[in-house]
Amino acid sequence: MTELEVYKKEFLEYLEIEKNRSVLTVRNYDFYLRRFFKEAEVKKATDITLPIVKRYRLWLNRFVDTTAGRGLSKRTQNYHMIAVRTFLKYLVKMDVKSLAPEKIELAKEPDREVHFLEVSELLRLLEAPLRDAKGAVKSELSMIELRDKAILELLFSTGLRVSEAANLRRDQVNLKQDEFTVRGKGSKLRVVFLTDEAKHWLKKYLDKRTDTSLYLFTSHDRAKKNKVREGEDIALTSRSVERMVKRYAKQVGIMKKITPHTMRHSFATDLLRNGADIRSVQSLLGHSSITTTQIYTHITDKGLREAHKKFHDKTRRSEK
Repeated sequence: MTELEVYKKEFLEYLEIEKNRSVLTVRNYDFYLRRFFKEAEVKKATDITLPIVKRYRLWLNRFVDTTAGRGLSKRTQNYHMIAVRTFLKYLVKMDVKSLAPEKIELAKEPDREVHFLEVSELLRLLEAPLRDAKGAVKSELSMIELRDKAILELLFSTGLRVSEAANLRRDQVNLKQDEFTVRGKGSKLRVVFLTDEAKHWLKKYLDKRTDTSLYLFTSHDRAKKNKVREGEDIALTSRSVERMVKRYAKQVGIMKKITPHTMRHSFATDLLRNGADIRSVQSLLGHSSITTTQIYTHITDKGLREAHKKFHDKTRRSEK
C-alpha cells in the first residue's frame, strides 16, 4: 500500500465518521481518488503538483467511455476534481505537505436546463391515478392507486427528492399538522409543508392500510413481500416511484420525459411564479447554496416577460 493509499483510507474514514457522509458519497470519493492515483501516476503526497493535476484534467476531458460511447460531462469532471481538492484539504489538516487545494479550480459548467410541468400537465398528472385508461373517473381506488395519488400529491406539496419521499416513515408525518421535518442531503434537516390535498390523500391511503410496515409508502406487492424475510421491513424504492411517475405521465399523454425530480422542479417553479422569494425556496428545497436555486429564476422572471412585451417591436406596433 502506497503512502497516498494509506492517507486515502484515513480520509475516507474521516468522511464517514467525522463528516457523516453517506456510504454512497464515500464510495464515490474512493472511486474518484483511485482513478486519480492511477491515471496521474502518483504514490506520495509530494507527487501531486499543479502540472500533474493539469495533465489529469486533460485526460478526464478526453476520456471516452467505450461502453457508453461518450465522454465525461463537465459536471462529472468537476466531481472528480472536487474529490481531489477535498482530499488535499484533508492533507493540509493533517499537516502533510502537498499541493495547496486552492490551486485546483473547477471547470465552468453549462447552465442546467430545468424541466417542469405546465399547470395543465401538472393537473392531468395529479389526477391520473383517479382515472381509467379512457379518462373516466374510477368509482373506487385500489390500495396501489391510493398510494400513488398520495405520493404524487406529497411530491408536489413538499418538493421532496424521490429518495427522501421513499424513505419516509409513518411516525415522521403527523397529519394533524401541516408540516414535518425531513433529513436531506448531508443529513441536513429541513421543514416541509403539506397542502390540504396532500393531507387528504395521505389520510385516505393510511386509513385503508392494514399492514404493520413502519414506512409511509410500501409496495403492496404480495409476491415481493413473500420473498422478504419474516420481520424485515422494506420501503417502496426510489426506482419504483420513478417508474410510477413515468407510467402516469404516459397515461395522460405527457410526451416529454417526466421523473419525480420534475415534480420538484415544478414545486419550485410554482412558488417563484406566485411570488415566493428565492431564499424561501432555497430553504424549502434544502439547497446549501443559493446558486443552486437560481437555476429557476430565468424561467420565473416576470420582469423579463413584461419588459419584452412593453418594449419589443414598438415601431411596427405603433404603425398599425
